[in-house]
Amino acid sequence: MPMDSSKAFAAIALAAVSWDGTLTQAGSRSLRHALDYRQPFATYPAGKMVSLMDELLQALRQQGAQRLMVTASEALNPQQRRTAYAMAAEIMRSDGPYQDDELNILSNLAEVLMVDARLTNEIQSTMNLLHGELG
Repeated sequence: MPMDSSKAFAAIALAAVSWDGTLTQAGSRSLRHALDYRQPFATYPAGKMVSLMDELLQALRQQGAQRLMVTASEALNPQQRRTAYAMAAEIMRSDGPYQDDELNILSNLAEVLMVDARLTNEIQSTMNLLHGELG
């Protein structure tokens, strides 16, 4: 499936939220939040967003989360890759502390997106602060 940068960004968001084959309520909210207020998605009519998600869900079922992330990464420039990594890290952190499997997925994603280790550590630390417990 050919991807432009918008579709690729949404594909990485979807793959990040459903990396383990499930889509939790927290993950769904996180996915919606990651895309709803970001251009160009904020201006998409509802039907276009539904169509995009349907297409990406089909690709996810056919390729799996890892392969979808690899395919999507090829359509992103370096800045978009860093933003996509940060978004994926936030999505994965949204439903609780990072699990070992999530850290492995993020490590693989960083490699695929060519995001350096220093930046990935900063992003993960920031997400831990952002999603930290209050009490």
